[in-house]
Amino acid sequence: MSLEIGFTTLTISREGKVATVTLNRPDVRNAFNETTIAEITQAFGELGAEADLRAIVLAANGPAFCAGADLNWMKKMAGYTHAENHADALQLAEMLRTIYLCPKPVVAKVQGDCYAGGMGLVSACDIIVAVDQANFCLSEVKLGLIPATISPYVIKAIGENASRRYFLTAERFGAQEALRIGFAHEVVAADALDAKVAEIVKALVNNSPNAVQQAKVLVRDVVGQTVNDALLADTAERIAHIRASEQGREGVASFLEKRKPSWLS
Repeated sequence: MSLEIGFTTLTISREGKVATVTLNRPDVRNAFNETTIAEITQAFGELGAEADLRAIVLAANGPAFCAGADLNWMKKMAGYTHAENHADALQLAEMLRTIYLCPKPVVAKVQGDCYAGGMGLVSACDIIVAVDQANFCLSEVKLGLIPATISPYVIKAIGENASRRYFLTAERFGAQEALRIGFAHEVVAADALDAKVAEIVKALVNNSPNAVQQAKVLVRDVVGQTVNDALLADTAERIAHIRASEQGREGVASFLEKRKPSWLS
Protein backbone atom coordinates (compact mmCIF):
# COMPACT_ATOMS: atom_id res chain seq x y z
CA MET A 1 0.00 0.00 0.00
CA SER A 2 1.30 3.45 -0.84
CA LEU A 3 2.11 5.57 2.17
CA GLU A 4 -0.06 8.35 0.74
CA ILE A 5 -3.21 6.30 1.32
CA GLY A 6 -4.55 4.18 4.13
CA PHE A 7 -4.43 6.83 6.87
CA THR A 8 -7.55 8.17 8.53
CA THR A 9 -6.11 11.03 10.62
CA LEU A 10 -3.28 12.21 8.35
CA THR A 11 -2.64 13.12 4.74
CA ILE A 12 0.75 12.75 3.12
CA SER A 13 1.87 14.54 -0.02
CA ARG A 14 5.15 14.83 -1.90
CA GLU A 15 6.67 17.57 -3.99
CA GLY A 16 10.07 16.70 -5.38
CA LYS A 17 12.30 15.56 -2.53
CA VAL A 18 10.03 16.91 0.21
CA ALA A 19 7.15 15.14 1.95
CA THR A 20 4.43 16.89 3.94
CA VAL A 21 2.65 15.06 6.75
CA THR A 22 -0.57 16.92 7.58
CA LEU A 23 -2.69 16.39 10.68
CA ASN A 24 -6.20 16.08 9.31
CA ARG A 25 -8.74 16.16 12.13
CA PRO A 26 -9.76 19.82 11.97
CA ASP A 27 -13.16 19.11 13.53
CA VAL A 28 -11.39 18.30 16.84
CA ARG A 29 -8.61 20.87 16.41
CA ASN A 30 -6.27 18.07 15.31
CA ALA A 31 -6.25 16.53 18.76
CA PHE A 32 -4.63 13.13 18.68
CA ASN A 33 -5.80 9.74 19.82
CA GLU A 34 -4.30 6.27 19.65
CA THR A 35 -4.95 6.10 15.90
CA THR A 36 -3.19 9.40 15.21
CA ILE A 37 -0.24 8.33 17.35
CA ALA A 38 0.11 5.04 15.47
CA GLU A 39 -0.21 6.73 12.07
CA ILE A 40 2.34 9.45 12.84
CA THR A 41 4.77 6.83 14.10
CA GLN A 42 4.32 4.78 10.94
CA ALA A 43 4.54 7.78 8.61
CA PHE A 44 7.77 9.16 10.06
CA GLY A 45 9.32 5.72 10.35
CA GLU A 46 8.71 4.97 6.69
CA LEU A 47 9.49 8.45 5.34
CA GLY A 48 12.70 8.55 7.34
CA ALA A 49 13.87 5.42 5.53
CA GLU A 50 13.26 6.78 2.01
CA ALA A 51 16.63 7.38 0.37
CA ASP A 52 15.49 10.05 -2.08
CA LEU A 53 13.66 12.17 0.49
CA ARG A 54 15.49 15.26 1.79
CA ALA A 55 13.04 16.89 4.21
CA ILE A 56 9.68 16.42 5.92
CA VAL A 57 7.18 19.15 6.80
CA LEU A 58 4.73 18.54 9.63
CA ALA A 59 1.61 20.64 9.04
CA ALA A 60 -2.06 20.69 10.01
CA ASN A 61 -5.44 21.43 8.44
CA GLY A 62 -7.90 23.86 9.97
CA PRO A 63 -7.55 26.83 12.33
CA ALA A 64 -5.61 24.95 15.06
CA PHE A 65 -2.35 23.06 14.73
CA CYS A 66 -2.98 20.59 17.57
CA ALA A 67 -5.02 20.81 20.75
CA GLY A 68 -3.22 17.90 22.42
CA ALA A 69 -5.13 14.79 23.46
CA ASP A 70 -8.57 14.04 22.04
CA LEU A 71 -11.37 14.33 24.62
CA ASN A 72 -12.90 10.96 23.76
CA TRP A 73 -9.49 9.35 24.10
CA MET A 74 -9.04 11.06 27.48
CA LYS A 75 -12.43 9.71 28.62
CA LYS A 76 -11.31 6.22 27.66
CA MET A 77 -8.00 6.65 29.49
CA ALA A 78 -9.86 7.67 32.66
CA GLY A 79 -10.91 4.04 33.03
CA TYR A 80 -7.51 2.53 32.30
CA THR A 81 -5.52 0.56 34.85
CA HIS A 82 -2.01 1.74 35.73
CA ALA A 83 -0.55 -0.85 33.37
CA GLU A 84 -2.84 0.29 30.53
CA ASN A 85 -1.96 3.94 31.15
CA HIS A 86 1.75 3.09 31.12
CA ALA A 87 1.46 1.19 27.83
CA ASP A 88 -0.58 4.01 26.32
CA ALA A 89 2.00 6.62 27.37
CA LEU A 90 4.77 4.53 25.85
CA GLN A 91 3.01 4.66 22.48
CA LEU A 92 3.01 8.46 22.64
CA ALA A 93 6.65 8.43 23.73
CA GLU A 94 7.56 6.21 20.77
CA MET A 95 5.80 8.59 18.35
CA LEU A 96 7.77 11.55 19.68
CA ARG A 97 11.03 9.63 19.57
CA THR A 98 10.39 8.54 15.99
CA ILE A 99 10.07 12.18 14.91
CA TYR A 100 13.05 13.28 17.02
CA LEU A 101 15.31 10.53 15.67
CA CYS A 102 14.03 10.74 12.08
CA PRO A 103 17.06 10.77 9.75
CA LYS A 104 15.44 13.50 7.67
CA PRO A 105 15.20 17.09 8.90
CA VAL A 106 11.66 17.87 10.07
CA VAL A 107 10.12 21.35 9.81
CA ALA A 108 7.01 22.12 11.88
CA LYS A 109 4.61 24.47 10.08
CA VAL A 110 2.46 25.81 12.91
CA GLN A 111 -0.51 27.64 11.39
CA GLY A 112 -2.58 27.91 14.57
CA ASP A 113 -2.88 27.19 18.28
CA CYS A 114 -0.69 24.46 19.73
CA TYR A 115 -1.49 23.09 23.18
CA ALA A 116 -0.27 20.40 25.56
CA GLY A 117 0.78 17.29 23.63
CA GLY A 118 0.78 19.37 20.47
CA MET A 119 3.73 21.30 21.89
CA GLY A 120 5.51 17.99 22.41
CA LEU A 121 4.81 17.04 18.82
CA VAL A 122 6.32 20.31 17.58
CA SER A 123 9.25 20.16 20.02
CA ALA A 124 10.36 16.85 18.50
CA CYS A 125 10.84 18.60 15.14
CA ASP A 126 14.11 20.26 14.09
CA ILE A 127 12.87 23.63 12.90
CA ILE A 128 9.69 25.39 14.03
CA VAL A 129 7.93 28.12 12.01
CA ALA A 130 4.78 29.63 13.53
CA VAL A 131 2.24 32.23 12.54
CA ASP A 132 2.18 35.37 14.64
CA GLN A 133 -1.39 34.73 15.82
CA ALA A 134 -0.70 31.24 17.20
CA ASN A 135 -1.06 30.61 20.92
CA PHE A 136 0.74 27.99 22.97
CA CYS A 137 -0.02 26.34 26.30
CA LEU A 138 1.28 23.51 28.44
CA SER A 139 -2.09 23.03 30.07
CA GLU A 140 -1.66 19.67 31.78
CA VAL A 141 -1.59 20.84 35.41
CA LYS A 142 -5.01 22.45 34.95
CA LEU A 143 -6.34 18.91 34.58
CA GLY A 144 -4.33 17.50 37.48
CA LEU A 145 -1.76 16.01 35.09
CA ILE A 146 1.87 16.75 34.16
CA PRO A 147 3.51 17.03 30.71
CA ALA A 148 5.70 14.03 31.48
CA THR A 149 5.96 12.20 28.15
CA ILE A 150 6.60 15.37 26.15
CA SER A 151 8.99 16.86 28.72
CA PRO A 152 12.31 15.65 27.19
CA TYR A 153 11.53 17.49 23.96
CA VAL A 154 9.85 20.59 25.37
CA ILE A 155 12.62 21.18 27.91
CA LYS A 156 15.22 20.82 25.16
CA ALA A 157 13.29 23.39 23.13
CA ILE A 158 12.59 26.05 25.74
CA GLY A 159 15.11 25.31 28.47
CA GLU A 160 14.79 24.60 32.18
CA ASN A 161 13.94 28.13 33.25
CA ALA A 162 10.98 28.64 30.90
CA SER A 163 9.83 25.07 31.56
CA ARG A 164 9.60 25.74 35.28
CA ARG A 165 7.26 28.63 34.58
CA TYR A 166 5.02 27.20 31.92
CA PHE A 167 4.87 23.62 33.24
CA LEU A 168 3.71 24.99 36.61
CA THR A 169 1.43 27.88 35.62
CA ALA A 170 -0.21 26.46 32.47
CA GLU A 171 -0.33 30.05 31.20
CA ARG A 172 -1.19 30.58 27.56
CA PHE A 173 1.45 32.53 25.66
CA GLY A 174 1.71 33.97 22.17
CA ALA A 175 4.02 33.45 19.24
CA GLN A 176 6.40 36.26 20.17
CA GLU A 177 6.93 34.71 23.59
CA ALA A 178 7.46 31.34 21.88
CA LEU A 179 10.15 33.03 19.79
CA ARG A 180 11.74 34.71 22.81
CA ILE A 181 12.09 31.50 24.81
CA GLY A 182 13.42 29.57 21.83
CA PHE A 183 10.43 27.38 21.06
CA ALA A 184 9.85 28.90 17.62
CA HIS A 185 12.70 29.62 15.22
CA GLU A 186 10.61 31.93 13.03
CA VAL A 187 7.36 33.82 13.58
CA VAL A 188 5.65 35.21 10.49
CA ALA A 189 2.30 36.58 9.34
CA ALA A 190 -0.17 33.97 8.11
CA ASP A 191 0.23 35.04 4.49
CA ALA A 192 4.01 34.58 4.74
CA LEU A 193 3.97 31.10 6.33
CA ASP A 194 4.12 29.07 3.11
CA ALA A 195 6.98 31.16 1.72
CA LYS A 196 9.06 30.98 4.90
CA VAL A 197 8.66 27.21 5.19
CA ALA A 198 9.53 26.85 1.48
CA GLU A 199 12.64 28.99 2.00
CA ILE A 200 13.85 26.80 4.87
CA VAL A 201 13.04 23.59 3.02
CA LYS A 202 14.95 24.82 -0.03
CA ALA A 203 18.01 25.43 2.13
CA LEU A 204 17.75 21.89 3.53
CA VAL A 205 17.33 20.31 0.11
CA ASN A 206 20.33 22.19 -1.33
CA ASN A 207 22.70 20.77 1.26
CA SER A 208 24.45 17.41 1.27
CA PRO A 209 21.88 14.81 2.38
CA ASN A 210 24.51 12.85 4.28
CA ALA A 211 25.93 15.96 5.96
CA VAL A 212 22.46 17.16 7.00
CA GLN A 213 21.71 13.78 8.55
CA GLN A 214 25.07 13.65 10.34
CA ALA A 215 24.74 17.27 11.52
CA LYS A 216 21.38 16.40 13.09
CA VAL A 217 23.00 13.49 14.92
CA LEU A 218 25.94 15.70 15.92
CA VAL A 219 23.75 18.22 17.73
CA ARG A 220 21.88 15.45 19.51
CA ASP A 221 25.08 13.70 20.63
CA VAL A 222 27.17 16.72 21.63
CA VAL A 223 24.62 18.81 23.53
CA GLY A 224 25.27 18.70 27.26
CA GLN A 225 28.58 16.88 26.92
CA THR A 226 31.65 17.93 28.90
CA VAL A 227 34.43 19.30 26.73
CA ASN A 228 37.08 16.70 27.49
CA ASP A 229 39.52 14.44 25.64
CA ALA A 230 36.79 11.94 24.80
CA LEU A 231 34.59 14.61 23.19
CA LEU A 232 37.54 16.06 21.26
CA ALA A 233 38.41 12.59 19.96
CA ASP A 234 34.79 11.91 19.03
CA THR A 235 34.29 15.14 17.10
CA ALA A 236 37.67 14.78 15.37
CA GLU A 237 36.67 11.27 14.28
CA ARG A 238 33.36 12.56 12.93
CA ILE A 239 34.96 15.23 10.73
CA ALA A 240 37.67 12.82 9.56
CA HIS A 241 35.02 10.27 8.62
CA ILE A 242 32.84 12.70 6.70
CA ARG A 243 35.79 14.31 4.90
CA ALA A 244 36.60 10.89 3.49
CA SER A 245 32.98 10.13 2.56
CA GLU A 246 31.73 10.28 -1.01
CA GLN A 247 29.63 13.39 -0.44
CA GLY A 248 32.36 15.01 1.65
CA ARG A 249 34.88 14.62 -1.16
CA GLU A 250 32.33 15.70 -3.77
CA GLY A 251 31.31 18.77 -1.79
CA VAL A 252 34.85 20.03 -1.37
CA ALA A 253 35.74 19.23 -4.99
CA SER A 254 32.69 21.04 -6.35
CA PHE A 255 33.48 24.09 -4.22
CA LEU A 256 37.08 24.22 -5.43
CA GLU A 257 36.03 23.59 -9.04
CA LYS A 258 33.23 26.20 -8.80
CA ARG A 259 30.49 23.84 -9.89
CA LYS A 260 27.32 22.41 -8.39
CA PRO A 261 27.74 19.28 -6.28
CA SER A 262 26.28 16.06 -7.58
CA TRP A 263 23.36 16.07 -5.16
CA LEU A 264 22.00 19.16 -6.91
CA SER A 265 22.15 17.69 -10.39
